[in-house]
Amino acid sequence: MDCIFCKIAKGEMTAKKGFENDRIVAINDINPKAKVHILVIPKKHIESVKSLAESDKDLIGELFLVAKQIAEMEKMEGYRLVVNVGKSGGQIIDHLHLHLLSGDGEAF
Repeated sequence: MDCIFCKIAKGEMTAKKGFENDRIVAINDINPKAKVHILVIPKKHIESVKSLAESDKDLIGELFLVAKQIAEMEKMEGYRLVVNVGKSGGQIIDHLHLHLLSGDGEAF
């Protein structure tokens, strides 16, 4: 598999990880749309929201809880959580990920 997020999750590609546990990794977006723009990524390869299975329920809940935890660590008063779905929905990398953006960024 030639997925950049899978390579980052496995340590095969370097990226500054701001958070990591056994199921999730968070990195700074290389093309930020806000002062703080962090990608929260499940280590399990899931192509997009369209590919979610019932068995992914706990992982997706954890994804949002990790985003909340990071926002608290960054002392973000307000923020946005964005998930792009499919190419026409703005998804560039075919691996589900959550954008955590400080409230001062561009609107999507």
